[in-house]
Amino acid sequence: MSLLNLGESSLYYNVMGEGTPIIFIHPPLLTSANFKYQVEELSKRFKVITFDIRGHGRSTFSNEPITYRLIVNDMKKLLDHLGIQKTYVCGYSTGGSIVLEFLLSQPDRAFGGIIVSGMSEVYDLYNEKRIWLARTLANAGAIGFLALGISWGNSNTKEIFTNMYQEARKGNAKNIAQYYNYSLEYNCTNQLHTIHHPVLLVYGKKDKAFHKYARILQERLSSNELKLIKEKHQIPTKSAGELNRLITEFIEKQH
Repeated sequence: MSLLNLGESSLYYNVMGEGTPIIFIHPPLLTSANFKYQVEELSKRFKVITFDIRGHGRSTFSNEPITYRLIVNDMKKLLDHLGIQKTYVCGYSTGGSIVLEFLLSQPDRAFGGIIVSGMSEVYDLYNEKRIWLARTLANAGAIGFLALGISWGNSNTKEIFTNMYQEARKGNAKNIAQYYNYSLEYNCTNQLHTIHHPVLLVYGKKDKAFHKYARILQERLSSNELKLIKEKHQIPTKSAGELNRLITEFIEKQH
């Protein structure tokens, strides 16, 4: 287990493989365990970096409230620690918003972005209610209950479920609630035109609630390619093979 000392907090991280680096960002409550299939497969070609956001999984509690800027700064410190100047940044769901924040605030540290079922803002009632409910449960300390439902929804085998559930339960309720809350506040849609990195957008054909967010990114990002695959929202685990193939092709095309 590798821990990066951030002063009042410690960041759990894992590095596997050699070559062009890719750093992965998980959504609230879930952890780097969400990217098990990406670590296993993509590390054969690339340097794969995963980490648990502060207050999630094996990373320790953060006295500083969880914001996207804080997460991006932690990522920068992790890359500095690893001696990596530039990387591809890949985020799943809410983690996709952090990809955009990274490209906006640390443009010189990124080769490009990969957004999986992500968004630049949350403005529809369905997703607002889902995030509000999750935040409410986290604030109530119901992490075990929340972890059960979200880990089950993102699992395709009993082994994956057990691992994701056990890791999610280790998180701190206050920090998890802060991450959910910030996802409701964040909006970078009007800044998308200033991002000139190549960005791969991957969405599930059945994930219709997120198609509107895919369209926003496709229309406003200056250099992007949109791929729709046969799945719902939980692509990293349930369509891992196709996602890994798309990521590989995207990076090899750029390099």
